[in-house]
Amino acid sequence: MSDLEANTAKLDGYLDRFTKVGIRNLIDGQDVAGTTSFETTSPVDDSLICSVARGTAGDVDAAAKAAAAAFPAWRDTPALERRNILHRIADLIVERAEEIALCECWDTGQAIRFMSKAALRGAENFRFFADKAPSARDGQNLQSTTLMNVTTRKPIGPVGVITPWNTPFMLSTWKIAPALAAGCTVVHKPAEFSPLTARILCEIAHEAGLPPGVWNLVNGFGEDAGRALTEHPAIKAIAFVGESRTGSMIMKQGADTLKRVHFELGGKNPIVVFEDADLERALDAAIFMIYSLNGERCTSSSRLLLQDGMADGFLKKLTARVNSIQVGNPLDPETEVGPLIHPEHLQKVVSYFDVAKQDGATIMAGGERVGDVGCYVRPTLFADASPNMRIAQEEIFGPVLTAIRFKDEAEALEIANGTQYGLTGYIWTNDLTRALRFSDQLEAGMIWVNSENVRHLPTPFGGVKASGIGRDGGDWSFEFYMEQKHVGFATGLHKIPRLGA
Repeated sequence: MSDLEANTAKLDGYLDRFTKVGIRNLIDGQDVAGTTSFETTSPVDDSLICSVARGTAGDVDAAAKAAAAAFPAWRDTPALERRNILHRIADLIVERAEEIALCECWDTGQAIRFMSKAALRGAENFRFFADKAPSARDGQNLQSTTLMNVTTRKPIGPVGVITPWNTPFMLSTWKIAPALAAGCTVVHKPAEFSPLTARILCEIAHEAGLPPGVWNLVNGFGEDAGRALTEHPAIKAIAFVGESRTGSMIMKQGADTLKRVHFELGGKNPIVVFEDADLERALDAAIFMIYSLNGERCTSSSRLLLQDGMADGFLKKLTARVNSIQVGNPLDPETEVGPLIHPEHLQKVVSYFDVAKQDGATIMAGGERVGDVGCYVRPTLFADASPNMRIAQEEIFGPVLTAIRFKDEAEALEIANGTQYGLTGYIWTNDLTRALRFSDQLEAGMIWVNSENVRHLPTPFGGVKASGIGRDGGDWSFEFYMEQKHVGFATGLHKIPRLGA
């Protein structure tokens, strides 16, 4: 039996329960069947996976009220007890890592070579924030001449978490783990295109001993369940990962209730390669950061900026490598790029092939759909692009790379900063002073020099401009899920002005 056949057989066993009963909402620790449902299909072969409860405003209201009722007890649960529960969640994630990985592959089209470690990364997120729970409320002692000023942090209350369809399991843990560690309760609405692992994760949390109402799951669409969540008065904050346009809508919807928002939004991230760089390593990084995860990642290096003197040779090697990328069934360990998430997204990505031709770019590789079944597309490389072309300005969110040439550092910086986005940037040079100058002036929330995106949990994760608001990671996550409180204690009989004496 091949690895593909073995993985397919295992997946059938894991999916059996979803096929039979579908995916229900989980509110206040109880399964809740929706009044209506929708179907989720696999982008691998267009087959039906199962039915999913379509959450309504009433479901969101019940979930928000459950989260509000559970908040005082969870807030006051000793930090060491919260830490132990979060570690138990991590243990159970590890135990079910294979199930999570295979379900995520079938649900999203992501290749097993990447998803095999997704569950372990999710467990790592829970362990990291579990260990920070005991110190989450720590503050400062700020002495003045008359007062001992003490600061502390308190959990903000029930929060809404809206996660995307790309790597949904890992991103759910990335958002929910710090919320629980801080002492917040959660209403989670996963993306409608990828509901499987959100349900598994919520089940794991309850099996680990999380009290009812602390974590509630409501499936559905943005226009009904999502909007009800962002407008609900009991929800104090919204953490959202997705498109910039949707983030703007959420901000408007939450304005009347003065909701705090945290947005990780779109990107059109540049990878800038100078002549003096280690070109072989830069080539590997450029390919990995756009074609891994099917190009469906906010931090993908979708714009390749090449200095004139080395551009021809670099593009020749790049084209050969892109044409050799293995496209196929995501359950096959040999597959490097699987199908895109959904037929709607496939059509969006494919539409840019004609856009590139109309604007005068050259398609060096790919530029076509693969087969008639599933949502497969050939890894694509555009060359001879100018900075103002749509393929150089708009987030395509697929395995599509746009190459642009530049003459010098000043032109490279102008091109790199010349979009509405500012999530990440990648700089390849062996000139230290240039790296310092360029990184200082590059408009991005995260920058890597001579490296692909290497995540380190204590560091701040987030973007500027249309790429987001706020930061995840380390204490930055707690800054969002918690409120600062200041208490001043008088240390003596300082003079108080006497009015009307």
